[in-house]
Amino acid sequence: MKKSTLTFLTLILSLAYIYSTAQTDCKVLKTEIAENYTGKCKKGYAHGKGMASGTDSYEGMFRKGLPDGQGTYVWATGETYTGDWKEGKREGEGVFLYKMDGEEIIMAGIWEEDQYIGKKPPNPRVLYLSNIDRYSFKKAGGIKNRVLVDLYQNGSRNTSIENYLLATSSGYETNLGHSRGYEAINFPVMIKVSYTTYNKLKTYKYNAVFEFEISEPGDWRVELHN
Repeated sequence: MKKSTLTFLTLILSLAYIYSTAQTDCKVLKTEIAENYTGKCKKGYAHGKGMASGTDSYEGMFRKGLPDGQGTYVWATGETYTGDWKEGKREGEGVFLYKMDGEEIIMAGIWEEDQYIGKKPPNPRVLYLSNIDRYSFKKAGGIKNRVLVDLYQNGSRNTSIENYLLATSSGYETNLGHSRGYEAINFPVMIKVSYTTYNKLKTYKYNAVFEFEISEPGDWRVELHN
C-alpha cells in the first residue's frame, strides 16, 4: 500500500477517534437521554443544537447539558412534545401528543415547570380606534399584571395632550414617568384611551380614541402614535 494511502487512512481514523471522544466527553444531564449524544458542545456539556438518546430521545437546542430552547422530545412510551424548553423542562409554548384508548390527544398551549397551564391566550386586539396613525403592543419581562400606555408624535413623546382620560375593566390607575395605565389587573382586560392633541404641524387639534383588549397576563406597554 502506498505511503500516501496509509497517511490518508491514518488521518481518517484519527479524526474519527477525536470526534467519538468529543461526543463521549460531551455530557447530557437528563438521565433518560444521556446514553448517546451527537451535536455541539461547550466546556464538556451539550450546548447548542444536538441529538440525544437513551430510553427517550430528544432533538433540538441544549444549554449546559440540558434541553433548553426549541426541541422535540420523544418518550419511550410514544408521547411527543415539540416546543420550548428551559433547564430540561417544558417551559413556554408547545404541543404535546399522546394516545388514550387508541385516540390521539393534542395538548397545545403554555407550559410552566413541565406542567400544562392552558391554551395560549389570543393576541391583543383593537376594539376601536380614531385618529391614531399607528400602535404597538409589547410584553415586557416583568411579572406585574400591568398595562402602561405611551403617547408619541413625530418620533418623540407627545407633550401636547389635553383631556387625557383612561377607563378600564380591571385594576387601579398607576403612573411611571410619562407612562399612564393600570396595575393589579385581572386578565382579560379592556382599556379605553382618549385625549385631545395637536396635529403634527401644530395647526389644529383633534380627538383621538383607542380601545383594546389584552387577554394574556403580563407587564404590557402600549404605544400610540399620532
